Amino acid sequence: MKLTFLGTGTSQGVPVIACSCSVCLSSDTKDKRLRTSAMITIDDCNYAIDSGPDFRQQMLRENVQDLSAVLFTHEHKDHVAGLDDVRAFNFKHQKAMEVYCDENVERALHREYPYIFSDVKYPGVPKVNLNVINEKEEFRVGKHVFIPIEVMHYKLPVLGFRIQDLTYITDAKTIAASQMEKMKGTKVLVVNALRIDKHISHFNLEEALDVIDMIKPEKAFLTHISHLMGTHESVSSKLPNHVSIAYDGLQVDVE
Repeated sequence: MKLTFLGTGTSQGVPVIACSCSVCLSSDTKDKRLRTSAMITIDDCNYAIDSGPDFRQQMLRENVQDLSAVLFTHEHKDHVAGLDDVRAFNFKHQKAMEVYCDENVERALHREYPYIFSDVKYPGVPKVNLNVINEKEEFRVGKHVFIPIEVMHYKLPVLGFRIQDLTYITDAKTIAASQMEKMKGTKVLVVNALRIDKHISHFNLEEALDVIDMIKPEKAFLTHISHLMGTHESVSSKLPNHVSIAYDGLQVDVE
C-alpha cells in the first residue's frame, strides 16, 4: 500500500494570497501547499480522500490515470470543491465515480452540485454513485476494508479512515476515547497540525504530537499545515525522529 500526499495545506493553501510572511515567500518547494487531500493506492486501485479546490492540479501532477473512489471526510469547501473534475475519469473509463460520505456530506453535495443529481441531466455532468457511510460501521471499497473514525472539528463531525496499518485524520480538534481505540496498532499515522498556537477547531502542533504519543505509530506525518506553523525546514528540525511534516507529493510505503 502506498500513501500519496496530494495536498498538505490548510483551507487557504500556502502561500496565502496577499501574504508576505517568510513562509509564504519561501523558495522551498516543500513550503508550497495545496489544499489537503491524499491518495491511497492498494493493488493498483487508487482511492482519493477528499477532492478539494486543487483536485485537478493534484491529479495532473501525480499523473493519475484511474481513480476507483473518492472518500470524503467532511463537507467544507476545501475538501469537496473539486468533485466536478471526476468527469475526466467518467469519460475515460465510461463509468460513474464511487463516492463514500456521511449524511452531512451527502446533503452538502446535493446542495453544491444540484446538476449532478438532477432528474434531467445536462450532457457531460459528472456521474457519481453515492454510498452513505457512518462512524459505527466499517465498509468495503471493492475488496478493501475501511474503518471510519469520527473526530470533532469544533462542533462538526469529521470522518478519518483506517486502512490496514494506515490511519488518516484531518481537521480534528478532539477525538473520543472510543475512536482512539480504533487507531491503536496503527503503523503509519497521519494527523492534522494547523500551527504552533492553539486553534478553536484544529489540533496545533503540541496537540497533534500528544495524539501521536498516545497511539505510538512507527511513523507519523503532519498535514493540514498553515503558514503560521513555520517553514518546513524549521519545523522538521524540532520534531521527534519518527514524526515528519508532510509535503505535497510525498509518497509513503505502508507495509
